[in-house]
Amino acid sequence: MYKILLYSLFLFSFSILFGQDPDSLQKSQATEFEAIEIRAYFNKQPLLGLTSSAQNISSEQIELQQTTTLLPAVNTVPGIRMEERSPGSYRLAMRGSLIRSPFGIRNTKIYMDEFVLTDAGGNTYLNLIDPASITSIHVLKGPDGSLYGANSGGVIRMQPKGFNVRKNKGSLLLNGGSFGLFQEQLSVQRKVNDKYSFSVDQSFMRSDGYRDQSALNKFTFQTAHKWQYSKKNELRVLALFSDLNYETPGGLTEFQFIENPTMSRPAGGPNPSASEQQAGIYNQTFFGGIAHDAQITQNLSHTISIFGSHTDFENPFITNYEFRKEQNIGLRTFLSYKDTINSNIKWQMQLGFEGQKGWNEIDNFDNNQGTPGDPQAKDELDNLQGSYFYRTNANLFNRWTIEASIGLNQAKIYYQSIYPIVQNPTGEINFGNILIPRVATSYLITKTLALRGSISKGYSPPTIAEVRSSDNTINIELKPETGINYEGGLRWESKNRRFITDLGYYFYDMNNGIVRQLNQDGAEYFVNAGEMNQQGIEASFLGHILVPNKKRFISNLNFQTAFTYNHYRFGDYQVKYNDYSQNKVTAVPDYTWSNTLTFKFPKNFGLNISHYYTSSMPLNDANTVYSDEFHLVQLKATWKWQLSTAFQLEFFAGIDNLLNEKYSLGNDINAYGSRYFNPAAKRNYYGGVKVEF
Repeated sequence: MYKILLYSLFLFSFSILFGQDPDSLQKSQATEFEAIEIRAYFNKQPLLGLTSSAQNISSEQIELQQTTTLLPAVNTVPGIRMEERSPGSYRLAMRGSLIRSPFGIRNTKIYMDEFVLTDAGGNTYLNLIDPASITSIHVLKGPDGSLYGANSGGVIRMQPKGFNVRKNKGSLLLNGGSFGLFQEQLSVQRKVNDKYSFSVDQSFMRSDGYRDQSALNKFTFQTAHKWQYSKKNELRVLALFSDLNYETPGGLTEFQFIENPTMSRPAGGPNPSASEQQAGIYNQTFFGGIAHDAQITQNLSHTISIFGSHTDFENPFITNYEFRKEQNIGLRTFLSYKDTINSNIKWQMQLGFEGQKGWNEIDNFDNNQGTPGDPQAKDELDNLQGSYFYRTNANLFNRWTIEASIGLNQAKIYYQSIYPIVQNPTGEINFGNILIPRVATSYLITKTLALRGSISKGYSPPTIAEVRSSDNTINIELKPETGINYEGGLRWESKNRRFITDLGYYFYDMNNGIVRQLNQDGAEYFVNAGEMNQQGIEASFLGHILVPNKKRFISNLNFQTAFTYNHYRFGDYQVKYNDYSQNKVTAVPDYTWSNTLTFKFPKNFGLNISHYYTSSMPLNDANTVYSDEFHLVQLKATWKWQLSTAFQLEFFAGIDNLLNEKYSLGNDINAYGSRYFNPAAKRNYYGGVKVEF
């Protein structure tokens, strides 16, 4: 059934393209799209000449699908896989596996403009962000620790609303759907004058969830301000508050998954059920920052940003009740110099520093059916991360770009065990100083075809959540992940930029890969997996097809596809008496494939059809348990009604999981008791209205 549906959609789209009359096709080809730019290395750069494997996700792409989550939009990027174990619980793998991330995001640096959203402990709460508050997402794949601190997966830069307001606008969205879904989003952007602009974004969402014990409540408030107080000086301020709580239903065995996917984790052995323990996450976080740009001379500029966060985190779990208080502060600053020697040679360089300091209080108690009981463990962990970086870039004859950068990274963790009393209650884990270089080049073979290549070193120290995991012990034996990444690619765009193709290949040998394990109580701990040999092919295609003839049924068609092939294997890897050498790396599918068709019809009607395929993948290091492959198809239809020059109504309705697949989007890795599966919702519906003013 799904194959017939997909083939029909593709044949339909191509029949529109090739069925156009000559006059219509000639008119459509005359339309030229602006060059896609990406904010990568300190400033916006044309995507065609970029030395990295990169992609831009616009706010329009985010709005094309369900407005409650970033997941569908992020999964349109090859090499990235985002999962949702239960509503509100996200994981993200960029150029790697999810075996480090039971929840949250690790091994990837995420920024909001010049503010580091990834905390000093190495974790990122991406689920705190409301999708409507973001104008664009810029993705840089592969290790780039030379400029962005410690990472071996890649870098994501999100641009919040308020920093690039071109005109006054606002919107109010109301959305409802299956499983008690209700969503409200309010967004206001104002350009007060040429010097000052701001935005205010507020949202609320709640859901009962598809499974028992999977309800969600989320409130966010974000405001961003930009003030150019002189011709050469600019100030930006960002503040975000999020109050998030969601229940965690827990993993099921394969039999339970097939028998009743809506159930939460039942009681087993000495452990009560997820429902009895009222398992869930409660997260209140404030994040804020202030940035200043100064144009010192015509060639020399300086940027500095100061940012910080405070998180109150509460997690009633099956075996314990955890409280965490996390406080972070950070600084990022750099000097940038640009010059033109002559019309054929342009160059620039940056010199800077990024540092973060974190304070973490972690207390664990018995969980007496959702109420804290006797203490189990209390620890304090402070960590310090710093990175000095230098980059130089030269562009020769507007065709050849050569780039080199290097970073000196430092990371330390100071710990103190308060309860129970141990022999050595305090200590320091020093991951040492490490140099992280990167060299890269891009060459325009023609005006529309570019060849790129890079060699970079990846480095990712253990996070606080891995050093002090849910087994309530401090693991001083964990080592950082390191490795060398080799990458090459081709990027092509048509003369009028209506068609863009990107093809890349990388080979990354990782040493001391960090892998999640579970003990007999279901508590997690982490070990170094020795070697991971990671090879991948990533391909994407974007097409804009215009049909200006009003007699046509369709006036506009956009088509996007993204394909990923992963060949990930363990090298020498042994845990106790088990040898997993040469096995497939856990939680990595061989293939993922994403397709999006966006139709614009006359009379302001629109339709978006998205398809996401994931092949089977191993769920444990022994490769004895695999998930099933699945095809996820989503539809969203819209109709816009212009009430006046100032007001517009948009009505929308959508279907999630059109094919009614029975699948697990977020699997538990190396799960104890064979509880690997977190069933996702079967076919469900939503609809709402958006007022723009």
